[in-house]
Amino acid sequence: MNAQKAGHTGTLDPLASGLLPLCFGEATKFAQALLDAGKRYTATVRFGATTATGDAEGRVTASFPVAFSEDALRAAMAAMEGPQMQIPPTYSALKFEGRPHYEYARAGVEVPRPPRPITMHALRLLSWQPPDAILDIECSKGTYIRVLAEDLGRALGSGAHLGALRRTGTGGFALGDAIALADFEALDQAGQDAWLLPVDAPLADVAILVLDTPAAAALTMGQQQGTDAAAGRYRAYGPGDTFLGLVDVAAGRLSAVRLVQGRDLTDARAIDLRYA
Repeated sequence: MNAQKAGHTGTLDPLASGLLPLCFGEATKFAQALLDAGKRYTATVRFGATTATGDAEGRVTASFPVAFSEDALRAAMAAMEGPQMQIPPTYSALKFEGRPHYEYARAGVEVPRPPRPITMHALRLLSWQPPDAILDIECSKGTYIRVLAEDLGRALGSGAHLGALRRTGTGGFALGDAIALADFEALDQAGQDAWLLPVDAPLADVAILVLDTPAAAALTMGQQQGTDAAAGRYRAYGPGDTFLGLVDVAAGRLSAVRLVQGRDLTDARAIDLRYA
């Protein structure tokens, strides 16, 4: 693998492990699709204590009895599904006046944390062994699972924090199809190349538009052209299933958004990053 550039598609908290797709070469042009994609997690919510950071790495700030039933837990989870506004945690990488929130938090300084729109697509209870609940979570980008844990604890009258977190899916990629970073690094060149996916892999959820040779040539030269396709965004292909890039259709006109260069379709692959 000799890509000239590479990039990741989001970050994981130091506490977390799991899926982090990496893009190489021309695939870096389409990394935003994975940054914007929904996420899936397996999370351990530990009830009975709150912490300064909202997770197991912070100091305990208060302790509570764990006296609610499994039915009550399921009801609280159900109430938290759907679109909502979520206030980011005090310890986060979001920035205020050029500095990340966690720097202010460590200094004991309060800064504005305006709520942000998120969606909890699904919350499923995998296991309940007090004080720990293991949840399967499907959510939109930008969702803080630490905040979900704290909100569940508050709703049940028992403090809670995030005990463990593992990302299991994002943008059509699944953890079961990934390889651990150490295992990937141990492979020879041919072995690493065999793990690479086509450059259009991050765009699996985008509709397809197939162009004939004249239309494909016009697109690669930056020319707008008429089309009968419905308005929207597409991944465009030319003759021989050649991936050309992302295009937009509006008012019957086709225009380029991001195109690959030549036929050097360097790939993207999901890699399982584990943090100590």
